[in-house]
Amino acid sequence: MSADAAARILVIDDEPDLRTLYELTLLREGYRVDAAGTLGEARTAMAAHRFELVITDMRLPDGLGLSLLQWLSEQRRGERSIVITAYGSAENAVDSLKAGAFDYLTKPVDLKQFRAVVASALQGAPSAMRQPPPSAVAAHVASPRALGVDSAAQALANLVGESPGIRAVKDRVSKVAGTMAPVLVRGESGTGKELVARALHACSHRHLGPFVAVNCGAIPEALLEAEFFGARKGAYTGSTQDRDGYFQAARGGTLFLDEIGDLPLSMQAKLLRAVQERRVRAIGSTQEESADVRIVSATHRDLAADVQAGRFRQDLYYRLNVIEVLLPALRQRREDLPVLCQALLQRIASESGLPTPAPSASLLDQLGRHSLPGNVRELENLLYRAVALSSGGLLELDSVSPQAAAELDLHASEGPADPAPRSDEAREPATIPTDLQAYLDAQERDILVRALQETGFNRTAAAQRLGMSLRQIRYRIDRLHIVVPGEADAADD
Repeated sequence: MSADAAARILVIDDEPDLRTLYELTLLREGYRVDAAGTLGEARTAMAAHRFELVITDMRLPDGLGLSLLQWLSEQRRGERSIVITAYGSAENAVDSLKAGAFDYLTKPVDLKQFRAVVASALQGAPSAMRQPPPSAVAAHVASPRALGVDSAAQALANLVGESPGIRAVKDRVSKVAGTMAPVLVRGESGTGKELVARALHACSHRHLGPFVAVNCGAIPEALLEAEFFGARKGAYTGSTQDRDGYFQAARGGTLFLDEIGDLPLSMQAKLLRAVQERRVRAIGSTQEESADVRIVSATHRDLAADVQAGRFRQDLYYRLNVIEVLLPALRQRREDLPVLCQALLQRIASESGLPTPAPSASLLDQLGRHSLPGNVRELENLLYRAVALSSGGLLELDSVSPQAAAELDLHASEGPADPAPRSDEAREPATIPTDLQAYLDAQERDILVRALQETGFNRTAAAQRLGMSLRQIRYRIDRLHIVVPGEADAADD
């Protein structure tokens, strides 16, 4: 690639030595570089040229770098921006991301991270802009925008439905996927928070990198630090080799922290530093390493209330909740039930090797009047049972188990669905069962399966959630013939 075709970058810093350091670093990478020491000089340079990227210090002699970001937005210019903030200035970093910055760096700037963030910003730039030089392209393989159209479209299509609520979610994902701003996905259990996280990853410039999903509530507290940051050989008893943590595994991609509200306060403090400084230290290591990851978190809890109650750190909450995506409950978008049922039935049929059945009008009507406290996950379980018990053709209500049918009729007779999910313990059978033990076994089995699914089939976490010991849950799994994927054994050890 010729020098004329290389990306043009504007560097703004009032410290001549730092400005020169940034310039030389970028020039060695093959970029074209202009420099300015004040906001006024920067605006003069931008009046004369278009840039692919603007790198600005937060504090300048004639104002804040944020005012330049606001000016870029007002002028509808296409430059991406990176803000350099003082060490540990969490508020400035969050403010810059909310103002539209692609990413931020903290002083003193690590030049390796500096080069990676610049290349990342240019890879995510609109296709009309010039591409970065070969050295930067090599690190990212190819333009994600060019290669990721199909995967991004598929990821958005996985968010099934066209109700106003789900359309708003898709629009939000499309708008914020192109930045490095942390995203917090909020929604009840079973609404599809991981699907949103995967869509954010697939639509971003990082889609060629790994997507690492972590269930924060399923990791024993004693193992949290090693799981997140890795450990070096000999760091603790039984540590026979170096092992990477989630931050290292997600390098260059997206780290999805599901059920972030379940992290203990001690781990929240360690996570805050990793998110804020973009650096992690493995257990047993004396060296820190850069953490080049985009953070997406999810929770079914009200974290703002947890902050007030002292259960969640306020500073971490503000760092993770730069952009919020709120997923509606299924009862709030009932118009999506027909297409959701069709999509779920197609997947169920594909997994079982059967023709895709069609739900009958009566089944859709009954599902539409059910409170569905388990949201899409509960709907999928109901359809699994219906397919398993059906004799082919249209799925009728009779195809659902008698217990599920009784629950549907009970909720329908109670009138409009409650605004809050109802617990399984609050439900009663519509009729007295003819086989009490079989009925109770079915109830217990459903609860255990749901708890296992929500904890990624980690029996230790499921047992804790249900208030029982690991031995007790193992006994019930064996007695009720619940099939647990083989990898769960390793997760529980």
